[in-house]
Amino acid sequence: MSAYGVINRPQRTSYLPTTLWDSPRVEPDLGTPSFVTIHHIDRAAVERVQTGLFNYLHSTFENEVDKGLTYPQEDISDPAAFGAYFFGGDVLIGIAGKGDPPAIKSEPEVRGVREIEQSLDVARNGRTWEECVAGFYYVKPNYPGRSSHICNAGFMVPPSQRGSGYGRILAKSYLHYAPALGYKASVFNLVYNNNVASVKLWEALNFTKAGLIPKAGRLKRMDGEGEEYVDAIVFYKSFEET
Repeated sequence: MSAYGVINRPQRTSYLPTTLWDSPRVEPDLGTPSFVTIHHIDRAAVERVQTGLFNYLHSTFENEVDKGLTYPQEDISDPAAFGAYFFGGDVLIGIAGKGDPPAIKSEPEVRGVREIEQSLDVARNGRTWEECVAGFYYVKPNYPGRSSHICNAGFMVPPSQRGSGYGRILAKSYLHYAPALGYKASVFNLVYNNNVASVKLWEALNFTKAGLIPKAGRLKRMDGEGEEYVDAIVFYKSFEET
């Protein structure tokens, strides 16, 4: 729960179209080009596909929280707590694919975004979630009521998928999906400055450093020797800029 209490998001009656994104990753087998499809889901959609997906997303996020380096939570082992936090908003999940990409809809591309018709299960193509999930993130209001047009997001790339450029694909897809969900701007409250990759990514995508919070996080040291206080950057971006 935030300082404002429970912040409710608008109820969704439908899902946004799946989109196709080129991946810089090249598979070692004969240099097969790869791609990522981004799917708009919620808790109900996940449970319709397979309960194992929720469990995988939970365990991946729980392991990241346990590292104590990127998120402020100290424990999210309870599935209900994870569900309330991560699925309290809209969720987007990236599925890695290779070979021939899905057919693009006949409509013209919107700002370079390619919409496709492909279900999450078809994108999975018989693989385990560990094999195919490139990453996932939530989008939800950062503030209640009169400021609920400003959203927040939390991103996760499984450790086995890092170094493949998937984080940048998720970030770029966020710039498409967040406005499509009706938000006018984005605020990231706590981007710890020890998370160099994340800081560089948001800078590269022209997010503004709206503020610096000294000693915002009591994080575990990367060398495993105790804890330390780390500053955090507040990033902001308007979706209405031309």
